[in-house]
Amino acid sequence: MKMLRNITMLLGFVVALLLPNASYAQLDAASLARAQREGQNTSVGAGIPGMDGMMGMEGQEGQEGEAADSTDVKKRRQRRPLESYYFNDTVRALPNWKWFVDRDYNRVRVEPLDTTLSDWRIDYVFYRKGVGDMALGGLGQSSQAINWFDRRQDKDFTFARSYDAYTARLENVPFYNAKRPYTNAMYLESGQKRYREEHFELVHSQNINPSTSANLSYKARSTMGLYEWQRTKNHALSLGVAHTGKRYSIHAAFMHNMISARENGGAVGKWAIADTTFEMPSGVPMRLASSKAENTYRNVGVFVKQAYAIPLQRVTEYDFSLADLSAVYIGHQIEYNRWTKSYSDIRSTYTNERGEYDEDLGYIPTTHSYYSDWFINPDKSRDSISESLLSNRVYVQVQPWDRNGVISTIDGGVGVDLHTYSYLRLEDYLRGRITRDKRTSWYVYGSTGGMIKRYADWGVDAKYYPSGYRGGDLSVGGNITLRAFINERPLILSGRFRQELRSPGYWQENLFSNHYAWFNSFEKESETRFDVNFQVPSIALEVGVWQGVLSNTIYYGGDSRPQQHKGTVSLTSLYARKDFRIAGFHLDHRALVQITSNESVLPVPTLSAFLSYYYEFWVKRDVLRVQIGVDGRFNTSYYAPGYNPALSVFYNQREVKIGNYPYLDLFVSAKWKRMRILLKLQHLNENLFGNGEYFQTALYPLNPRMFKLGISWSFYD
Repeated sequence: MKMLRNITMLLGFVVALLLPNASYAQLDAASLARAQREGQNTSVGAGIPGMDGMMGMEGQEGQEGEAADSTDVKKRRQRRPLESYYFNDTVRALPNWKWFVDRDYNRVRVEPLDTTLSDWRIDYVFYRKGVGDMALGGLGQSSQAINWFDRRQDKDFTFARSYDAYTARLENVPFYNAKRPYTNAMYLESGQKRYREEHFELVHSQNINPSTSANLSYKARSTMGLYEWQRTKNHALSLGVAHTGKRYSIHAAFMHNMISARENGGAVGKWAIADTTFEMPSGVPMRLASSKAENTYRNVGVFVKQAYAIPLQRVTEYDFSLADLSAVYIGHQIEYNRWTKSYSDIRSTYTNERGEYDEDLGYIPTTHSYYSDWFINPDKSRDSISESLLSNRVYVQVQPWDRNGVISTIDGGVGVDLHTYSYLRLEDYLRGRITRDKRTSWYVYGSTGGMIKRYADWGVDAKYYPSGYRGGDLSVGGNITLRAFINERPLILSGRFRQELRSPGYWQENLFSNHYAWFNSFEKESETRFDVNFQVPSIALEVGVWQGVLSNTIYYGGDSRPQQHKGTVSLTSLYARKDFRIAGFHLDHRALVQITSNESVLPVPTLSAFLSYYYEFWVKRDVLRVQIGVDGRFNTSYYAPGYNPALSVFYNQREVKIGNYPYLDLFVSAKWKRMRILLKLQHLNENLFGNGEYFQTALYPLNPRMFKLGISWSFYD
C-alpha cells in the first residue's frame, strides 16, 4: 500500500509539474531504416569524435504548415523545428528518443527508447551488459561487474560504488525528445508478501516545443529478503530540463538517491547452501543477522550545463542547423554532488556448526565475531561519513568546417573541483565536532576528432591536473573506428587506447570508524589499457579483446583493508557474442575469458557466460508477440571477492572458492500492442542439478527458486 501511495503522489506531481499536451509533427522514419541498412549507429549523435557517427539524410525536418480557416484570414502560428546541432536528420526522424550529456565536452550520446522484447526478460539491470555483474543475491543489493574493464576507476565516493547499477548520476541521467508526450510505467514483483521483491519505474517526458523538454524518472527497487536480515530499499529520482536550440543549449537536472540495506554478512559457511536443505531460505544461518547491521545512503546532486554558439560564417534562412557551418561554442558547467553513509550494528557472535572437522568427533561447532576490532564503542557501532564535490568548468569547442568533417571539433576546457570529506576521528568524540577535510583540484583538458564520410571516425583526448589535491594526475587516450560494407552490410572494426596516472582515493588513505581505522600514504596508480572490437551486425557477431597493464594497484585485501601492490599486474580479456536465428528459434551466446597474472590482486573467473535460448512468434500479427525460453549464467570456480558490510566494498579473499554452477531462468515474455508482459520462474534448477554452490560473491547466496510477474506500459499521448 505504501508503494501505491508513492506512485499516486508521483503521478499527481507529474500532472502538476508538466505542461499540457505539446505534440509536434512526426517525420517519416524511412531515413532511420536506411541508416540501419548502411550500418550507421543510431545510438550516437552526429559528429561526435571517436564514436560511431550517424549520417543524416539530405532533407530537412518537416514543419507544421499554416492552416487557414474558412475565410482564409486566421492562420496558425508556424512552429519552429528542432534545429540543434546535436542531432542529425536520422535522429530527428525518430518519433521519440533519449540522450545523455557528456561530462567534459559539448556532446551528447543518443539512444532510441527501448520498448521492444529484446532484453525485457532480464529484470535485474546489472545483468544486462555483457555477462553481467557478480551480486549479493537480491534486487537492490550491491553488485560489481564481472568484466574488470567495465568497472569504474574514478575515486569519487567509492563506498557507494557497489550500487552503481541503481543510482542516478550525471552520466546516466536521461533527457528525452518526444513528438508526443511519453509515459512509461513498469512494475514487477515476485515471492510471497513476506519475502517479496518489487521493482517499479515511472518515466514521463513532454516537449514544451520541439527544442525544449522536461522529464521525470523515478525508480524504486526493494526486497523484503528471502534470507534472514536481507531487506533492501533503493530509490532513485531524477528531474531533467533540456533546451537544445539552434545557438543556445542548456541541460539541467536534479538527482536524489536513497538506499537502505540490512546487512546479513552472508552465510556462515558454504555448506549451509551447498550441503544442507532448509525448509525456508530464512533458516540459513547468516553471520551478521543477530548484529542487526544496517547501511543507509543518501545522495543529492544538481548539474547545469550550457553552451552558446557563435557562427563564423553568415547564417542564412536556408541554413537549417549550425552543424554544417564553421562555429565556436562557449560553454559552462557546474555540478554539486553530496553523499552520506551511515553504518550501525550491535556486538554479537555467530556459530558455524561445521567450523572444524575431527576424524573421531566429526564436525565441531565454532563461534566467531564478524569484526575483530571495536575502536570506539565495544558494544555497538554508529559510523557516519560524507563526501561532497563542487565542480566548476568552462570550455570552448571550435568547429572548423562542420561536425561531420575530417576534423569535426577541437575542444578545450579548464575546471576546478572542491572536495569536502567529513568523518569522526577519535579526538572528535572528545571535542564534540566532526573533522572536515577540504581539498582543491585544478585541471585542463582537451580533445579533437572527426569523420571520413561513413567509413571512419577518430578522436584523441587528454586531461591533466597541474596542481592541487590531485596534482600530476593524467589521462590520455585515443580511438578509431573503421567501416567496410558488403552489399551495404557493415563490418565495423574499432580500437581504443588509454593511459592513466591516478591519485589514491581519499578514503583509501584516511578512515576512522568503529571497526576499521587507517592512515595510509599510497603512490599513484598507473594503468595502460587498449581494446579492439569487431562487429558484423547483420549476422549478430561481436568479438572484443582488452589488454590492461597496471602498476601500484590499490585493492582491499583479505582483512578488508586497502593495500598497494608494488609491482605490475596484467589482465587480458576476450569477449565474444554470437546470436543464431533459425526460423523463430533464437540461440544467443555471450562469453568472457579473463586471464590475470596475479589472482591475489585481480581475482577474476577464467570463463563467464550468458546463454539464452528461446522461441519467438506472433500469436496475432502486429498485435501480440511472444517469447518462450531459458536464460542461463555460469562462471568457473575461483576465489571470488567477498563483501564487507561496514565498508560496502568488495575485497580479495583467499579462503573460499565458488563457481561451476549454472543458474537458469525459465521465462515467457510478450508484447501486446504497447504493453510488455513477463512471467518468469527464476532459478529453475535449484535442487535439480548443479553443485549447489549458487554464489557469485563469496558466501552470499543468490536467490532460490521463485516466480516473477511484471508489466511495462508505454503511453504516447
